[in-house]
Amino acid sequence: MSALLNPVVLGKLGSAYGIRGWLRVFSSTEQSESIFDYGPWYIKRAGEWRIVELESWKRHNQDLIVKLKGVDDRDAAHVLANCEIAVNTEQLPTLEEGDYYWKDLMGCKVVTTSGYELGKVTDMMETGSNDVLVVRANLKDAFGAKERLIPFLDGQVIKKVDLAAQSIEVDWDPGF
Repeated sequence: MSALLNPVVLGKLGSAYGIRGWLRVFSSTEQSESIFDYGPWYIKRAGEWRIVELESWKRHNQDLIVKLKGVDDRDAAHVLANCEIAVNTEQLPTLEEGDYYWKDLMGCKVVTTSGYELGKVTDMMETGSNDVLVVRANLKDAFGAKERLIPFLDGQVIKKVDLAAQSIEVDWDPGF
């Protein structure tokens, strides 16, 4: 069993499906079925990452469902419901310049082009038209804001991403 050194969560196991140990899968990958391109999978149980072996998967209506090796009935599947699915970061493909994994943006300091610090990226949201940074300050700032939603529009709003410095420069009005 290989160790999970640098986990990146790609999805989550959902509720049991049927009586033969199948589970629903909620994928966080851009195309939901892409979650099956990565392996081995690890799931977190009792605070510890454990490797699981995928026996089979299929699309059922709008859901993705999986059968994990050794999970042969509804009770065994039920125990795994809501467990996160992760892989080692090294398994992810290298991105082209200007593309970023959400995990790489987490914790980055967000500063306006005029030098005003807005806070740090605590989450990301997908809206359909573009991704959105969730930026949270430790305290309410001079504008009364503790959390801001900033569209990740490269060139328009996002002026510079420096992952080495954990910093994102944005063209954003702090009063908005």
